Amino acid sequence: MSATLAKGGTDRSVLLILVLPGLLALGVTFVLPLIWLIRASLAPSAFTAITSPDWTVGSYSAVLFDPFYWRVALNTLTLGLTVSAFAVVLSYPIALFLVRTPSRWRGVLTALAVAPLLTSAVVRTYGWMVILGDRGVINGALTSLHLIERPLPLSNNSFGATVALIEIFMPYAILAMLSGFGRLNSALEEAAAMLGANRLRVFTRIILPLSLPGVLTAALLVFVLAISSFVTPRLLGGGRVFVLGTEVYNEATVTLNWPLAAALSVILLVLFSSVIVLYQRALRSLEG
Repeated sequence: MSATLAKGGTDRSVLLILVLPGLLALGVTFVLPLIWLIRASLAPSAFTAITSPDWTVGSYSAVLFDPFYWRVALNTLTLGLTVSAFAVVLSYPIALFLVRTPSRWRGVLTALAVAPLLTSAVVRTYGWMVILGDRGVINGALTSLHLIERPLPLSNNSFGATVALIEIFMPYAILAMLSGFGRLNSALEEAAAMLGANRLRVFTRIILPLSLPGVLTAALLVFVLAISSFVTPRLLGGGRVFVLGTEVYNEATVTLNWPLAAALSVILLVLFSSVIVLYQRALRSLEG
């Protein structure tokens, strides 16, 4: 028995040694900056964001009682939900095909599906600016065909930012669903077909329920990336799309109001945490 206890203690020591570097890295790169961020959000002014011992919730009050920031939060939430919904819907058939295909080109097709990740999001955003601009590819083609007289408002608004973000985050959704479709079982589908179920019933009763965990993971990933995006709403929004990411940048670099920027960042982090809690509950209900 003593040998068993000694072995258990040794295993725990080895596990602690293996986990300790990761915990230290997490503390240095996440916990300490988070503490500084919260401390800065409670500072009375930007000039004393670190050194002042005084605390105040003035920055949070300025955010919570200003209708502008409520609209910004609503815009951010709407953008995240829209992008995640369309990205998942458009990526689902691609991911399902890549999981189910017996083709020997499956690896190549998967690489092509996620190849846009090799290009910077900034470059892809500029590409969408060329496509959606007033003199871009789409408006230029429609004008040449005499289908429109004026350029369609495809950029410098929420529409352009949303379209670009959907395309930019689709590879992330595909990867998340590829890793989450492990519960799919072709034997169950064959059994259902033998019992008389048509393809639509097989999909709604077997394929879709088994793939929902992967869909939820992809939706969570895309939503978090979308509500924290800055470059695409900034460039394709033309200064007319206000989300939390752009406002954090403006307060930190333009007005130099660091406490307010920190408070907005904390609110964005709280939004992240709330979505993750909802995701965990939904996942437990599916697995239960």
